[in-house]
Formats: sequence, structure tokens, C-alpha cells
Amino acid sequence: MMELYHCVSARSFRALWMLEELGLPYQLHMLPFPPRALAKEYLALNPLGTVPLLIDGATRMTESSAICQYLASKAPARQLGVAPDEKAYGSYLNWLYMADATLTFPQTLVLRYCFFEPAVRRQPQVAEDYERWFLGRLRAVEAAAQSLPADKPYLCAGRFTAADVAIGYALMLSDYLGMSAQWGPATQHYWMGLQQRAAFLRSLDIEKQAALAQGVDPIPSPLIRP
Repeated sequence: MMELYHCVSARSFRALWMLEELGLPYQLHMLPFPPRALAKEYLALNPLGTVPLLIDGATRMTESSAICQYLASKAPARQLGVAPDEKAYGSYLNWLYMADATLTFPQTLVLRYCFFEPAVRRQPQVAEDYERWFLGRLRAVEAAAQSLPADKPYLCAGRFTAADVAIGYALMLSDYLGMSAQWGPATQHYWMGLQQRAAFLRSLDIEKQAALAQGVDPIPSPLIRP
């Protein structure tokens, strides 16, 4: 059985959501945030001290978008991946990697310089600059979402895929940070649809119940409130 190490509302939510969409068996380990400081024993498993960590036999993975692609390949019949012989394959890969490298990355700097650093080290201008960067890059999602058909409101291949999970988490984090009022209307509509998926809602509940059972605060970091 696979094992997932996860913090409430962290990037590891992508992996949790994927596991629920695919119906794959897994064991969920909840960690306090940040685990590198508050769960030092975890460093023996992941020297980076980051989440996610997915363990599947001898396989260990720590990159959330790569985990989405990996998990999709574990259950090909569910079609959450896009195969190399499909026309949308390039678009699929681009969305997967854009999700973290282009969209989540600037948000981590907003978090750091608005909230996580000691007061004397906070940099409001840096945070504001990276929020603008994120919102500028989000134009790609807005442009794509404007052309989505009502009956297939997904980013590529005309179906829900791991790309929607990866981009969806970037939107989730942005929403938590209070940015959603600045999104375009098509992005807002796209995000509303993703939040209605049964596996997304189930993942939120599983995360909360597992946190409570394992003695971890079930609320997102006190500095990030929905």
C-alpha cells in the first residue's frame, strides 16, 4: 500500500486528491507544518523536510506535480493521465508543470514574506511583487477557461485529468490567500466546478479527520485561512 505524508492544505493535497479520484489504496500520515521544524523525525524519511512524500515500495517521490503524473499512470483505465499518442499530451504536460513551477512557486514567496518570516524579516514589497507575478501568469488559466465547453470544463483532452488537480491546487492556495477576487470570471467559474467534485470534497474531509485522529491541527496554518 502506498503511503502519503501530508500537511493540511499543503502541496501534498494534490497527491491526496489524486489518490481519491483514482480510488487507490493508501495510508495517510499527517504532519504539523512546517514538518522540518515540528516533526524532525520526518527528516529521516525525507531530508528536505517537505511534503508531499509518496512512498510506493522502493519509489519515493517529493514533487507534487510529478506525483500526479505518476499516480495517473498507476490506474490508466481511469484516464486521469493523457497518453503520448493523444493530441493533448503536450498541453497536459505543460499544465502539470506550470501548476507548480509557475503558479505555486510565487505564492510560496508571498507566504514567506507576508507570514512565515519573523516580523523584522518580512518584506511586504516582495510579497506584493510575487502576488502580481502569480496573477499575471494566471492569465493562461483564464484564457483557457474562457474556451471550455460547459459539458467538459477541463483544461485538456476534453476530460478531467491530473492537470486539473495540479492547477486546481494552485487556485486553492490562491483562494486561501485571499486573491480570488482578482481572478478573471472564467477562472472563478472553473474553480467552482472543481470544488464540486466528490473526490475533492472527500479529500478535504479525509484530511480533517486524519489530522484530528493523529493529533495535528486540522485548520490550515493559522496564517492561511479560507
